[in-house]
Amino acid sequence: MTEYSEAFRNRMVERMSGLRAKTATALSKEVGVPQPTLSKWLRDAATVASVSKKKSRPKKSSTAAASRTGAWSAEEKVRVVMESARLADAELGSFLRREGLHEEDLVRFREDVRAAAVAGLTATKKPRGATTEEQRRIKELERDLKRSQAALAETAAILVLRKKAVALWGEEGDDT
Repeated sequence: MTEYSEAFRNRMVERMSGLRAKTATALSKEVGVPQPTLSKWLRDAATVASVSKKKSRPKKSSTAAASRTGAWSAEEKVRVVMESARLADAELGSFLRREGLHEEDLVRFREDVRAAAVAGLTATKKPRGATTEEQRRIKELERDLKRSQAALAETAAILVLRKKAVALWGEEGDDT
């Protein structure tokens, strides 16, 4: 039986957690450590993290309660997204374990925060209130742009056809 150093075990656990996490099977093929061994290390790391969390925080935090119930407030989601944005990949796995989250939860939180930000921006944005004169001018310019694009497409088609005709029959006035 092969013995592995604690540092090696920790590196493998970090590679199996975090943003670019690998499965125990994929990592096993890469590093040559049996998959059940890697899975056990990951389980042990999660158990150690949860035990140390309980010892360091005897009173359950609101985030722990939220993760248990699945009801995270908007403020907690923003806090988690902001904190995770500052972390390197190596630190992110331990942060997620400490918060009791999975990577998918963090992705969902980011989407929720982004959607809320966009909704807030569109709700507070005042309508531009373009005058009818401006609207008429915009429509006129759009029509002109369409006509110009159509003329350009037609010219390009004529040039292509002309090149093909020259390739087949030669230049006009060429007696070969």
